[in-house]
This record gives sequence, structure tokens and C-alpha cells, in this order.
Amino acid sequence: MSQGVRTRPEGSGQPLSEAYDTALLDLDGVVYAGGSAIAHAVDSLAAARSGGMRLAYVTNNALRTPDTVAAHLTELGIPTGADDVITSAQAVARLISEQVPAGARVLVIGGEGLRVALRERGLVPVESADDDPAAVVQGYGGPDLPWGRFAEASYAVRRGVPWFASNTDLTIPSGRGIAPGNGAAVEVVRIATGAEPQVAGKPLPPMHRETIIRTGAERPLVVGDRLDTDIEGAFNGGVDSLLVLTGVTDGAQLLAAPPQHRPTYVDADLRGLLTGQPEVTGDGAGFRCGGWTATAGADRLELTGDGEAPDGLRALCAAAWTTAGEGSCALDGGKALARLGL
Repeated sequence: MSQGVRTRPEGSGQPLSEAYDTALLDLDGVVYAGGSAIAHAVDSLAAARSGGMRLAYVTNNALRTPDTVAAHLTELGIPTGADDVITSAQAVARLISEQVPAGARVLVIGGEGLRVALRERGLVPVESADDDPAAVVQGYGGPDLPWGRFAEASYAVRRGVPWFASNTDLTIPSGRGIAPGNGAAVEVVRIATGAEPQVAGKPLPPMHRETIIRTGAERPLVVGDRLDTDIEGAFNGGVDSLLVLTGVTDGAQLLAAPPQHRPTYVDADLRGLLTGQPEVTGDGAGFRCGGWTATAGADRLELTGDGEAPDGLRALCAAAWTTAGEGSCALDGGKALARLGL
């Protein structure tokens, strides 16, 4: 990753699938949404893989096991083995195993993914605060997780048992829209106890460490749709990132991104893995990409020209990020983004 504050998306003369040895792909909003593959994902990933790029799927969702995730991807037409899947459940299980004795009991508030990951590290999942747990771990348990599980966690945490969370994503995408994520459930226990959990998932270092340990990546590229998990996680890990616009991040959020949320590359979808990335040229007098020129006015961003929408967005990012420096751009980009259909 380039040193200093990023003020524009970077260009690449090579296809990203050749410039990097491993794609660390988020799942929800990048590869699939609501259980169905996102447009162009299957063909793009097949082409990247056939060109020699390793594909690893990195998810903060601790509910499903790697075997289950791999089976789902394979069913969608993306051949995947369990070893290609890294979950926040695995990251938090390693974090716990480094702080409690081998064979220790761990109170699980979540789903099967957590239980499998704990057993992999030689720990024993238990269901009650009265089972003498050495730790409490909380992960997404699906929409039907009983309310009483939060009470069980609260009893143990109030007794001084160390508390861990797989991740703190407040929301999770679903086929019907945006639903509460594990972070919302963590807030329930936080309010009840006043305690703070140790968190393993993106964007924090334990998740990046788990991913590198399991993949052996030397030139990884993080591919995600969320600024506050995927892109910030890449920033924290000191690696490059590609933001795709198929998930939760919209153009306005991207233009307002502070430095830790600014991706190395921006593209519409996973077809961006297969191409080079156009360079943004220019300075404060105007930033150019493709047929577009973006400038920063007194109170809003301006866009002139014509061409592909991602090029216009890249030019706007350069104008916004340069203006913001180490902060967050407050200029109105709505009219410019409307020209791009974003």
C-alpha cells in the first residue's frame, strides 16, 4: 500500500488478477446477496482463478462453518474447498485459545460455526454460564437466536468471565434488505454488563492475521463492499484493496471516506479483477479519468464530460479526498453522482 494519505484511487497497468497472488474476498455483497450470486461474480472469479490467482473467501459471519460456506459457493458455480474459507469464528477461536488453557470451556452465544472453530483449537463449547466457562464468545446466530442467550452471556460476563466477539458489524445484508448483525447483539450484552469484548473480526488485526496464516498470501488484495470492515481491515493490515459497488457502500459514502476507508481501487463489480485500473490524472484544478473531469467547488463537487460511470466516480474520489486530506469530505456530491446513476 502507498505510504501517506491516499488522495485518489490508484491505477494499475496489469490486470489485478496478475498483479496480486491472492484475492481475499468478502462474501455478502461481493460474491452473493441473499443466497444468490451477484451478477458477473461466477464468471469473473472463474477467469481470475484460471489465470493463477488464488481465491480465498473471508467473512465476518460466524454462523456457518467453512464446509457449509464452501458447499454453498460450489452450488452457485464457484468451486470452493473448506480450506478456501476463513471466518471470524476461526479468528476469535484462535484469539481465545491464546488466553485460556487448552481444553477450557467456552460459553457460546451463536451458531455452529463458532462451535466448530472452538473445537478446532481444542476448546470445549458449553451452553450455560453455570458450566464454569473460562471465556464467553458471541457471534452471529441467525435471526432465530433466543433472547435468553444474551442473558446467559450477561450472567457470565458480570461474574468476570472474559468476553470475546467474532465481530461487531451492526448490520448484515439479506435477500429482503439490511438486517441487524452481530454488533447489534453485542450491544445488548454491553448495555446489560457495561463490559467491553475483545473483537476478532474485520477490520481488526486478528482477522487479517488469521487470513494470512491460512492462505500464505504474499501479495494479497482485499476485495469488499464495506468501507468500515473490508477496506479499513486492509488499511490496518497494510495491504491493497478493491471496493466493488455491489453491496452496502454507495457513492456518497465513498466520497466522504476518511483515509482509513479509502480503497486502493474502485470498480463496479468483480469484473474489476480481470482488468487494469485506469489512472486518475490532474490536480486541484481538475481530476481526470476516462472522459470525465471532477473539480471541487466552494460547496459541492462538479463533474463534466462523459464516459463509463466508474471512471467518473474515480475522478470524483480524487477531488473529494484531496479536498478532505486527513478528514472526511463535506462537499455535496449528489448532483455529480446523479450524472453517473449512482
